[in-house]
Amino acid sequence: MGRTAKIAAAAALGGLLLALTIGMAATERPRMDTVTVHAGEAADYRVKPDLRRCRTLTMPDAGCEAAWEAERRRFFGKEERP
Repeated sequence: MGRTAKIAAAAALGGLLLALTIGMAATERPRMDTVTVHAGEAADYRVKPDLRRCRTLTMPDAGCEAAWEAERRRFFGKEERP
């Protein structure tokens, strides 16, 4: 295989990869960051107002600590940690 044939093959491969990349970018794909929640489960996924307030605090707060602990117990289950 000559030098010219190698250059032509590399250019063809590069062109193919470029065409594939443009084609993938142009197609409509469903968003992956959306979550489908059934109506009965919607209340479980809403952020509680006290947790929303606690996300912005920079100092320790006993009420926030209790709220986060309750949320952890709800999320991970009712069993106590060792």
